[in-house]
Amino acid sequence: MSTPDTPPVVSADVLVVGAGPTGLYAAYYAGFRGLSVAVVDSLPEPGGQIIAMYPEKQIFDVAGFPSVRGRDLVERLLEQAAPFGPRYLLGHRADVLERGPGTFAVTTHLGTRIEARAVIVTGGIGTFTPRPLVPAAAFEGNGLAYFVRHLDDYAGTDVVIVGGGDSAFDWALALHPVAKSVKLVHRRETFRAHPATVAAVRELGVELVVNAEVSRVLGGPEVAGVELKSGEGARTLRCGRIVAALGFTANLGPLLRWGIDVENRRHIPVDAAMTTSVPGIFAAGDINDYPGKVRLIAVGFGEAATAVNNAAHHLDPAAPVFPGHSTDERVPDRV
Repeated sequence: MSTPDTPPVVSADVLVVGAGPTGLYAAYYAGFRGLSVAVVDSLPEPGGQIIAMYPEKQIFDVAGFPSVRGRDLVERLLEQAAPFGPRYLLGHRADVLERGPGTFAVTTHLGTRIEARAVIVTGGIGTFTPRPLVPAAAFEGNGLAYFVRHLDDYAGTDVVIVGGGDSAFDWALALHPVAKSVKLVHRRETFRAHPATVAAVRELGVELVVNAEVSRVLGGPEVAGVELKSGEGARTLRCGRIVAALGFTANLGPLLRWGIDVENRRHIPVDAAMTTSVPGIFAAGDINDYPGKVRLIAVGFGEAATAVNNAAHHLDPAAPVFPGHSTDERVPDRV
């Protein structure tokens, strides 16, 4: 992990921009290919959106795991990469990109310069900011949360979840066993969440309050309840915790100034080798795009391996794109 004595210049064969699941798997696989790796991320912990937004949620689409808690998946990915000694620079935003003959240099907002011969961008959706629940803004940190970091914090409490998407319903499923009560408030009668998840929440008996919006939060300094408005009039729900799952806005930030082709200021087009418009810069995970793209963690893992293998060949044209199976290699002892 990065430390206060991070040197002003860090050198590596490959720089991975983004320490989410795809980036962590890229760090492992680059090490497996015998490449030195630096990983940079603006967040203070590895894990990307998983750790920042839903560390306690169960993830169901990772091969080999019927379900796995977000925090546990990140820990396993870090463990997998550890024997190869990737250098993590956390809390560093990748800011300025410079190109040289066969090399790249990225300077972070803290002034650290990272020199690499190839770059793999795995930045997900970039930086993300939750959409605010305006009537509750004064209660953030005193009963209002946008992401549930620890389920135990909600044990024995009355919880109101605001939203109608996957996150809102996932939190309803996760909080129901620990909270005293869970109610979900949505401004429409229909939901954006996966139908199976909605059905599971209904089966648990979670009260779904539809066609209603939070107009006021009661209490002070901590949450004591919410006042709702709807076509049927006002209603008050008692609660000690509010989870606002209203989505978030994303921004690729400095990546937009790197000279890489970007579509709609959101996604980086790649070819079958995960190569961007700039030779030597690759992209994997949710940030990239190509015909037929499916945005799943499991897909990101495969894209990371493809990007690393083609980066290895880019660095040494004599190196094969496919090096063979990991069962043919001895994994080094933990460093």
